[in-house]
This record gives sequence, C-alpha cells and structure tokens, in this order.
Amino acid sequence: MRTLVTLLVLAIITPLATGEELSPGDKQVAAYFQAETANMTGAPLADIKSLEDWQAKRGEYQQKLKEMLGLDPWPEKTDLKVTTTGTIERDGIVVEKIHFQSRPGLYVTANLYRPAKVEGKLPAVLYVCGHGRVVKNGISYGNKSHYQHHGAWFARHGFVCLTLDTLQLGEIEGKHRGLYDDSGQWWTNRGYTPAGVEAWNCVRAIDLLQSRDDVDPEKIGVTGRSGGGAYSWYIAAIDERIKAAVPVAGITDLEDHVVNGVVSGHCDCMYWVNTYGFDYPLLPALIAPRPLMIANTDYDPIFPLEGVERTHLAARKIYQLYGKAPNLALTILPGGHADTQPLRIPAFYWLRQHLQGAAPPITDVATPKFEVEELKVFDKIPEDEINTKIEETFVAAAKPAKVPATRAEWKQMSGEWKELLATKSFAGWPEAGKSGIRLGGPSELKEWMAYTDCQFYPQKNVSLPLLVLRAKRAAGTAFPNGKLVVVDDTGWKQWKAFAEGNGDALPIANADKYDTIFVLPPRGIGPTQWTQDTKPEIHLRRRYLLLGQSHDAMQVWDIRRAAEEILRSTSTEHVDVEASGKMAALAIYAAIFEPSIGDLTLRNPPLDHREGPYFMNVRRFMNMPEAMAMAANDLDAPRSVNLVADSPELLEYANQVKKKISVPVGIPMAAPEVRLEK
Repeated sequence: MRTLVTLLVLAIITPLATGEELSPGDKQVAAYFQAETANMTGAPLADIKSLEDWQAKRGEYQQKLKEMLGLDPWPEKTDLKVTTTGTIERDGIVVEKIHFQSRPGLYVTANLYRPAKVEGKLPAVLYVCGHGRVVKNGISYGNKSHYQHHGAWFARHGFVCLTLDTLQLGEIEGKHRGLYDDSGQWWTNRGYTPAGVEAWNCVRAIDLLQSRDDVDPEKIGVTGRSGGGAYSWYIAAIDERIKAAVPVAGITDLEDHVVNGVVSGHCDCMYWVNTYGFDYPLLPALIAPRPLMIANTDYDPIFPLEGVERTHLAARKIYQLYGKAPNLALTILPGGHADTQPLRIPAFYWLRQHLQGAAPPITDVATPKFEVEELKVFDKIPEDEINTKIEETFVAAAKPAKVPATRAEWKQMSGEWKELLATKSFAGWPEAGKSGIRLGGPSELKEWMAYTDCQFYPQKNVSLPLLVLRAKRAAGTAFPNGKLVVVDDTGWKQWKAFAEGNGDALPIANADKYDTIFVLPPRGIGPTQWTQDTKPEIHLRRRYLLLGQSHDAMQVWDIRRAAEEILRSTSTEHVDVEASGKMAALAIYAAIFEPSIGDLTLRNPPLDHREGPYFMNVRRFMNMPEAMAMAANDLDAPRSVNLVADSPELLEYANQVKKKISVPVGIPMAAPEVRLEK
C-alpha cells in the first residue's frame, strides 16, 4: 500500500490524484507502464537460482552497468593533478581544501577531513553529497559545505573522510538535471547520464585516497544521502575497492519510479541509461557479499518505504547465496526526506564496525563546525574547466561514417548498425506477436469511403486509432494498393477533418495513385495523447526510458506493426509510407527494420539526432545520414526515397553509398531511387 506522502507526490504527476478524470491517453499509458514494469520487476536477479548462477553472470552485469553509466570503454586514468589550496585546523581535526581533475579539465572540488594527529594508516570514507545547494551572493560554495558535519565527525573518530562536490552543485556549477526539466533530451541519444560523471569522479577519488600515506588502501568505505545515496550505490557496485557502504535514501525500484511516478522527484543524476532493462535491486546485489547497510525513513516521498523494502529483499537473496546474510542490513527510521541525526548514527556505527573493527557507543552528534566561506577551494574558476559542458564529451558521439568501397562492405556496415540499433536503442521492443486492425463503420464522402472509428493494436495494452480511406473506384471488400500516412497531432486533426467531410482534397499529393490510405497517429498522439501539462508530460517520457525504451522508439514500433498489418490487408507487395518532420525520421527507422515498407515520401525530417527523434544510445554509433542511407540502400528490400525538403544534406551520404554499391551488369535487382524535391 502506498504511503500518504507517496500519494502527495503522485498528485503532481497525474490528474487522478487531484480528483480529475483521466483522459483515455492517460489511462492507456498508465496501464502500459504497469504491465511493462511487471515484466521487468527484479530483472535480472529473478532468474538467479544458485551462487554459481550469480557468479557466472555477475561480471557481465557489472560490465553492462558500466556501459549504462557511459563508462564503457573504461576511461583512461589521467594525472589527477591534486592541488591543496589551503588547510584549516580546529577542534582536533584538519580540513584540506582540495581540487583534482578526474579527466583533463573536469575539476572536482573537495574537502578532506582528517585527525590533527595521525599515527599510521587510517581507514577512509568517501562521502558523496546529495542536493544541498549553498550559494551566497551568486557564489557557489558547493554542497560539500552543506554536508560538512559528516566529514568532521568521521575525522574526530579516526577516519580520513573525503567529501566531494557534485557536478551541478559544486563550486563549478555544471548540469545534471537533463530530462528532468527537458533541457537535455538529446542526452538520450548520446547514452549520457550525469550519474556516470559522478561515478567516475568517485573512482578517481578512491585513487586519490589510496595514494595518501595516511590512508589504509584496503579499508575504504562510502556513504551519502539522497543523490549521494545513489552515487554510493553506483561506486560500490562498480569498484571493488569499496569495502563497506551505507547508501542513505538513495534507491528504490522500478515499481516506485515508473508505476508510482517518483521519477518526477529525481534529476537525471540518479539514473543509469537502462539499455538492458534492469531493475534497481541489481545495485545492492553487485555489492554482495561486502558489508552494506541500506538506510531510509518510513515516509520519504521520493524513496518510498515499500520500494526500499522490496529492493532489500531482492538483494538479501544474493547475500544468502554467499552465506553472508549478516553483511546486509536494513535500517528504517521515522521521518521524511531529510538529513537527520537518527539516520546518521547507524551509518557511523556500520562504517566503524566494518572499517575499524569495533563499534563503541556513539556519544556525540555531527554538527557543522565551519563557515561555508572557510571551505571554499577556488579563488577563481579555472579557465580550462569542462564541467559546464561535460555532457558534450563524456560519452563520445560517432563520427560521420565513411563511404563503403564495395557492396560487401556496405552490407557489413549496415548490418552492424542494425544490430546495434536492435540491442542498444530498440531492445525495449516487444517480441513480434499478434497485432491487428479492427474496422469501424464507413461514412460516404465525395470520392472516398471513410472508416473513422477503426482501432489498431501494435502490442498488448496499446490501442491506437486508425483512419482508413478507400477510393470509391476500388469496389469490393478487399483493400488494394494501400499507403500508410504517419501523422503528428496537427496532421491527425487535418485528416480527421477531411474524413468528417470538411475538405475537398486529401492532405497529400498524388492521392489518386492509391486505392486505400491508412492514417496512423502513433501512441501519444491524437486520441491517445496524454496530459500536456509540461512537467507531467516530461516525466511520462522519462518513465519510458526507465523501462529501457523511449517514447520515440515505441512509435517506430507502431509504424512497423501498422505496415505489416496493412500488407496483410492489401493486394500489393509492399506498403508505401509518407510522413513529415519527426514522424518522417521515425518512418526511416521503421523502414530499416520492416521489409513490408516500400517507397518513402519524407517531408523535412531532422538532419541530426540532436533535434530528434530520441532513441537510447543511437549517437554512440550513427546519426540521421546513416539511417537515411540504410533505408534508401537496403540490399534486401530496395525502395525509392523521395525527400521533400529545402536542403539535400540528408541525402548526400545515401547517394554516395548508392554510387558505390550500384548493381553490376547482369545481376537482376531493382535500383532504388533517391531524389530531392523542394
């Protein structure tokens, strides 16, 4: 059962919680998310039956996690260029004001807390901060100054504690909200998440700690809350050098994020790019059998208790397989989403027990000791910093493809791209199953019969409207010579108006070439459109991403399945497709995968994926020109492409490929036509 606080969060994202009636689109997408989440619950742990099963798969899952964080290939460990800009000594502790570069120009500001008197090597704690913004007079002092009391406590009790600023809330204010406020939709295409930057900064912070003479390199732990709780999970999961971890209020499962909608309370810095459709209990499982305490409160609206408990139970199975059940703890305390003293004490206790070997009673509290100005590292922001634009380079974009020299080379290139698309961008597509078209009753127009209340079912839990127009000259029951027109919301309104008798001409050219026209608004358009309030709409799209899908990718699936079903209903060998704008780009990708799609008429598709459509990871290996070339030069399904646009740029690479793979004399094969109209 949901907590009251969770319902308050839901009130932000769905009209249902505010007493408003849900639209048909909202109802359908809610049912879809619930069903898709149920299919992924616990993945990939649900299939693990023995320790041998887990150990055989663990390395693969850890590598996939690194990939989903943008850390595959593993970045080069360049010179950290550790710089101490000042020290403070007070109440028996020393604070070193440090910056280092996790990559050249990617600066990390930090405060390192240690006892004033150090004898031998000490255990160390990496403290990763949550969202605690500290800004005075336009100057950012970093969230490390907000969380200073943690580092001071650890230093007073015999630890070295390195407290890191995060990317967005550090002294150099980068960006990590991304899709949360719709400012970085293109991050989806790049396979970029700021969680990867935070994880990499933690990796290099461990390198820094291990390089110090006062740190025992075999006794390093991690803790943090909220965002810092999430980064604690990630670094402990990918780096075995973390020997004990206490993530506080930093994890819940897909059911909470997607079905219950707590995604609306989280920045993109919390999430991996879910290429492989994993649920979040994978993170604590990858930490097993090392000591791990999960800490949370019972009324946290963005990390609800039920999801935290489900995550703990899933991870406990793995700890039990290792025979290390006592190494996993769950601490639940009363309260909301806040950094409270009751939550700190168990974390302190756990890390002392597992890094120092003893856990005496805690008799003092963690309180701030310094003015935020004292903890500032930089007097001036470095001119060579890349923090404010790291999203452009952290995950590399593919360079423009070379022109193949032979047909065989093109077959190999296009085949590799298609495989990458299938596994890295469209892995969320369902298995091909039953789809279908249900026809409604016709109404008579001047030259056409309009079937306006038809339905199309591209997959389970998805029902889309379909407008069918049959020319009166095509008498009979069959639907010969069909064309599919894919429309956005504006196009759907235009076609509906025509079907209702408000217009003399169809909204496409050369309509007399076809006996039957099918008009498809893919999911989220027309009658299936969900709420268009800005924030709810953004977070609905984000839920697709958490499921290892994207809304645009699933619209490609709708086009594919519609073409396949139309082919079954017509007497032609293929279905021609026409679309405009983003829908034209979706049609290009549908044609790459769907042999039933014939000639394409494309009006002003985007030239670069930066403008959409948005598929996970696609820019890591290709861009729109390569997609156009694949659709226009399919060796197994030749087709013509008519591009109606102001610029031929999108066709340049496709035509270069076509010249290289021209069919030699004597080999019977249709030559695809690629042309431009203005």
